Amino acid sequence: MHIHILGICGTFMGGLAALAREAGHRVTGCDAGVYPPMSDQLRQLGIELIEGYGADQIALQPDMYVVGNVVSRKRLPDGSPKFPLMEAILDTGAPYTSGPQWLAEHVLHGRHVLAVAGTHGKTTTTSMLAWVLECAGLQPGFLVGGVPLDFGVSARLGARVDGQARPLFVIEADEYDTAFFDKRSKFVHYRPRTAVLNNLEFDHADIFDDLAAIERQFHHLVRTVPGTGRVVVNGLEESLARVLGQGCWSEVASFGATVSDFCAEGDPGDFDVLHRGRKVAHLSWSLTGVHNQLNALAAIAAADHVGVSAEQACEALSRFQNVKRRMELRGTANGVAVYDDFAHHPTAIRTTLDGLRRKLGEEARILAVFEPRSNTMKLGTMKSQLPWSLESADLVFCHTAGLDWDAAEALAPLGVGPGLRAQVAGDLDTLLAQVKAAAQPGDHVVCMSNGGFGGIHAKLLAALK
Repeated sequence: MHIHILGICGTFMGGLAALAREAGHRVTGCDAGVYPPMSDQLRQLGIELIEGYGADQIALQPDMYVVGNVVSRKRLPDGSPKFPLMEAILDTGAPYTSGPQWLAEHVLHGRHVLAVAGTHGKTTTTSMLAWVLECAGLQPGFLVGGVPLDFGVSARLGARVDGQARPLFVIEADEYDTAFFDKRSKFVHYRPRTAVLNNLEFDHADIFDDLAAIERQFHHLVRTVPGTGRVVVNGLEESLARVLGQGCWSEVASFGATVSDFCAEGDPGDFDVLHRGRKVAHLSWSLTGVHNQLNALAAIAAADHVGVSAEQACEALSRFQNVKRRMELRGTANGVAVYDDFAHHPTAIRTTLDGLRRKLGEEARILAVFEPRSNTMKLGTMKSQLPWSLESADLVFCHTAGLDWDAAEALAPLGVGPGLRAQVAGDLDTLLAQVKAAAQPGDHVVCMSNGGFGGIHAKLLAALK
């Protein structure tokens, strides 16, 4: 079939496009302000990208329009639609569906789905799990909200191996809503047999009123797991205990806490894995931070459900290369290392910086450069947590474009202004100048955003030379 994807450069929709192309469908798509790595990946696959959402695309007459959740019925100040193509689809009665619905019907049906949910670490843990299963010879399909370095692509169909009842498919299970016409969380569509609940705290303030509303969506996911399935749950999270307290009809495997089924002993970079108190494996690897130690335990517990031992899993994880934009070293200029990281929620920012601090020690200088770009951060819901999230950084630089709240006021506890610990800038050029003036040989600059950040990494490396 020919599918035309609206919002194709989002990480989820781009992965869906890759799967559809691999399955033999003709795929085209449109988006606004496309940026790498997804745009590069799609073009390499031979997928035609159209800039914008013009109504003239109705002339493509695909068999199905697949609508991403970036699309809405929003009107611009002059009263015209922000997404004219969607209006044309509705006016003409053309067939349309959501990305998760299309995926469920055309890819996931008949497979053993391993879904990784959680506020943080979904992409990394999904990538870990896919890599573990790959190294075990299980040839899983996967859809990851990023590009795992071990695979080089964000999605693939996978294959059935001999003796396997169902081919395996690992998917990043997002709690964000499905589409403007389907306000359920995406993950409700996936029907997993193995569901990982990695962690849970308040996020997505643009669509959820409070933490209880998100917990309810997570319980909707739990309701879809069969009795022969497994729910892998972080034993350190009270929010997840409340989710399971609403009812669970599947086997539960816990991780993280000392009394959990799977726990760790040792430094996050070099630790023993214990199963119900007995050492079953050891992992020594390049990743840092307690958050990645927990991500590893989640992947190990999920892989165990499909017959991969903890020892096999740790051997695979010892060679795991992580994901693009997860503490990815983009280069070094004049002795200054520049990293790219996807962190955007205060907790993710803190764990990212804490992990780097643990790795580098107290003497190294860390410069945190970030933009509050997610819908939640733009609303200012969590601005009070920013000073806490940035404690491990020596200097802080905040890009304030598009914010309706005062970032300087939010960062005031750190001290804001030239020569102080934090600085703010309304445009990228000013931000670059601030960082360049402050950076010294031996510094580590971490650029954090869930978007392209205006290509700041390359610009900063060029400016520092």
